Amino acid sequence: MAQRRTPFGDRARYWFDSTLARGAAALVGWMALLSLAVVVPASAVMVWTDPDAPPSLAERLAEVWRLTGETLRLGGATGTPLRAMMSVLLALVTLLYVSTLVGLITTALTERITSLRRGRSTVLEQGHAVVLGWSEQVFTVVSELVAANVNQRGAAVVVLADRDKTVMEESLGTKVGSCGGTRLICRSGPTTDPAVLPLTSPATAGVVLVLPPDEPHADAEVVKTLLALRAALAGAEPRPPVVAAVRDDRYRLAACLAAGPDGVVLESDTVTARLIVQAARRPGISLVHRELLDFAGDEFYLISEPALTGRPFGEVLLSYSTTSVVGLMRGGTPLLNPPATTPVAPDDLLVVITGDDDTARLDDCAESVEKAAVASRPPTPTPAERILLLGWNRRAPLVVDQLHRRARPGSAVDVVAEPGEATIREISEAEADSGNGENGRNGGNGLSLALHHGDITRPETLRRLDVHSYDSVIVLGRDPAPGQPPDDPDNRTLVTLLLLRQLEEATGRELPVVTELIDDRNRALAPIGPGADVIISGKLIGLLMSQISQNRHLAAVFEELFSAEGAGVRLRPATDYLLPGSTTSFATVVAAARRRGECAIGYRGHADASTRPHYGVRINPPKRERRRWTAEDEVVVIGTD
Repeated sequence: MAQRRTPFGDRARYWFDSTLARGAAALVGWMALLSLAVVVPASAVMVWTDPDAPPSLAERLAEVWRLTGETLRLGGATGTPLRAMMSVLLALVTLLYVSTLVGLITTALTERITSLRRGRSTVLEQGHAVVLGWSEQVFTVVSELVAANVNQRGAAVVVLADRDKTVMEESLGTKVGSCGGTRLICRSGPTTDPAVLPLTSPATAGVVLVLPPDEPHADAEVVKTLLALRAALAGAEPRPPVVAAVRDDRYRLAACLAAGPDGVVLESDTVTARLIVQAARRPGISLVHRELLDFAGDEFYLISEPALTGRPFGEVLLSYSTTSVVGLMRGGTPLLNPPATTPVAPDDLLVVITGDDDTARLDDCAESVEKAAVASRPPTPTPAERILLLGWNRRAPLVVDQLHRRARPGSAVDVVAEPGEATIREISEAEADSGNGENGRNGGNGLSLALHHGDITRPETLRRLDVHSYDSVIVLGRDPAPGQPPDDPDNRTLVTLLLLRQLEEATGRELPVVTELIDDRNRALAPIGPGADVIISGKLIGLLMSQISQNRHLAAVFEELFSAEGAGVRLRPATDYLLPGSTTSFATVVAAARRRGECAIGYRGHADASTRPHYGVRINPPKRERRRWTAEDEVVVIGTD
């Protein structure tokens, strides 16, 4: 068989590539040849076309050499061969010196720019916020810190994570958007290295927030970061307050010890489970939580009001027209919704909901109360509940525990999960941990649990269940598997929601669904109705950390609000407070709630329950504002069950 002949062009290209592969010397040689191949003929053309060119060939060749030397900066001196060689040598030395100097300057500038791009320079700021770690929560935290600093000049937020600085800046710029007057600074490096943490100047920071990474061993990473921060701050006084979050309560004690006496450590899984259960028992409550926790609207503040000292708490509720009073801070301990007869002590701080820390102004609204519109019927009793729990993850036992704490006799929870997700042993342990008794059935307060095996992404699994017979349906995603993206469980959750939506359309009946998602971007993809309860665990914890970062004393307030036993946020039927169809002021609602031992802080209007962006939720409305109250409206109160 005849050998195929290689084209000349391919052979020439291969030979050229092979010479270039020999190194810098070959590259310099080719550049010299290419330059001479262009400059020498061009110089010859210029000499031969010059009317004043010398007549002899030798003189013309010398002129070509002179032009070539001047063009290539090779001296170009004429005369004896030795003189020409020395001219070329001096020119080469000059060229080498200038090239080396330019190269050194270029290298130094490149290294400096590369160092800046890598985020390895020290931040010189005062009173800035430092965010350590990277997870989905970082976008919420940074957004809220920017919103909190909207009225402050020279504010800065510094983010340190073991990621490329440019990638972090691009991600934050895309998801956070404009930062207004707040400067966003990113630094790259491991947060567990005490030698790296000084890049963020934590000793001069106003607050330090430690985020749990999206990894299986996130809690251990948080503890190591807190220890590294303590080492980096050794000898620094005063130390900035620290706000951190762990997932597992087993790490909370270690994290608290590492954070120090001024540190606040949240249990993200416990808080998420509490919010899921509250949303399951009262649809729409997650919208209220979001309104209370973000900085876009009114939020919690602690204020001092000496003029109210000695007055009973019940009178204080109507002492502000655009501020809602919900409790007292006494000696560092929050007293939310205390008895109306509780007097305000001289050192007490008022726990209020208002637009800003300077918008709480005394303005008595007692004259706006219309007693004729107040309802006198007893509160609506809470019946036994049936809850369907679709899916199982590490938060599921905590959800069961929260359901148990306020369950009415006869309540039941049915769990549907694949055999690999939940076992009889896990269900039994969840029942035992929640105090249901040794046999796990109808013990304690009467909450019963039952496990049904099935794939919740299969239509036949959901069809076998009478989903419309349940008071609430909770959809939980799987725990992320090692090596998978953190938001991978959302894919199965979206499929389950799509099947539930199909059942709603087939029967024409709406299902009260509470969904847990990891990535907030998937909320727009979820086939759910407007205003549905979607718990974005990372976002809620980010909102909570941001609020506490502005005032660490609010940590105790939020702990009380989100606990199962304390005075928390509740949604009640408006008919428990007002006569249906009455047109009256919100001050009347506050007075009616006070008679029931509660603090009214807002309402949810049924007419706007499907309208973005607030879905009918109004927090801290002016007390003199009048509206018509319907039987479908709900009142937001701070109280107990």
